[in-house]
Amino acid sequence: MKRLLPIALLALAVFTARALEYPHVTDEPQKSGWPLTAEERAYVVDKPEHERRPGREINKHLPQLWPVVPTAGHFGGDAWLKLHEAHVRTVQANAGPVDVLLVGDSITIQWGDSWAKDFPNKKAINIGIGGDKTQNVLWRLDHGGVEGLQPKAIVLMIGHNNMFFTPETGIEAAAKGIGMCVKNLREKFPDAPLVIAKILPAHAPGIRFYEDIKLTNAALDLLKLEGDPKVRVLDLWTDFTNADGTIKQELFTPDHIHLSSAGYAVYAERLKPLLEGE
Repeated sequence: MKRLLPIALLALAVFTARALEYPHVTDEPQKSGWPLTAEERAYVVDKPEHERRPGREINKHLPQLWPVVPTAGHFGGDAWLKLHEAHVRTVQANAGPVDVLLVGDSITIQWGDSWAKDFPNKKAINIGIGGDKTQNVLWRLDHGGVEGLQPKAIVLMIGHNNMFFTPETGIEAAAKGIGMCVKNLREKFPDAPLVIAKILPAHAPGIRFYEDIKLTNAALDLLKLEGDPKVRVLDLWTDFTNADGTIKQELFTPDHIHLSSAGYAVYAERLKPLLEGE
């Protein structure tokens, strides 16, 4: 027994290890690792996301921390968790080298047939989940979302859904959330080139959502993420807007948020040079 105890403690240490030091520690029972414990699963499924935000555990309103601290998403019940679990199964089935890892929200997961058409020779593992914010991506990355993969390149587009909360979190926090996703991915995959696609325009000039996207992208520039030689920032704003700032409607679906097949074709054309040779 004396010989087994240190091994058991070592296994526990590995299981609970965290990928990064985040700026706040919540009362979440399992900070990282997969599979989830029964306690962690109940925490994620039974509590709506707003009850798990940083600060809630100490009864403080700390919205500036929401985008930069991992928090599981929630659609009601275990619907969101089931999507994550499906991605984990895909990742486990494709452990080892893969051409591209796609990380993001609905705009990422909807690559679909467009990826196969525009990148026929690049196998991609796509772990986008609709509605995800930076904090949800952080949680997924730390809870089995990419474990075992060896991507040759990574494409990250996240932050759009954080715009729903910028009146509370502020712009800088939203940009820092993207930066934290970059740190997480760079730590997990130090040898893989990482492309950060800035948040695409949505709606129309003058609308708060649109204007906050512009401000967040500008705040992202201030983080100087390209100081890392493995990181490239892809700014698609002028590709998706007209001279007067309005969106090119043919590149979007009728909701003026998601992309049409023509929109993905434009995205792919700009992305290709950054993935060549990877």
